[in-house]
Amino acid sequence: MKGLDLAVLLEKLNEEIMANKANKTLKNISGRFYVDDQCIDCDLCRAIAPDFFTRDHDNGYSIVTCQPSTPEEEELCREAMRSCPVEAIGDDGDDD
Repeated sequence: MKGLDLAVLLEKLNEEIMANKANKTLKNISGRFYVDDQCIDCDLCRAIAPDFFTRDHDNGYSIVTCQPSTPEEEELCREAMRSCPVEAIGDDGDDD
């Protein structure tokens, strides 16, 4: 029983600290990677993966403008996601 409670607790904690696709910003291009509304416009993702992340100048945060198509490109996006100080980048978006 305690193992199940711990699993539920860990799942809820993970939901609270990772990007939430329900809160992704509207200008993200459709696909797996996205930026949610927790972005603080620190520029780190744009420095790591500038071909995939761009600044939305009107709203002052990053957006995904291109989805990766190779394993190397995907790793760049994952590095940006891991480096985000507020965990505003997600990789559980739509895979279209």
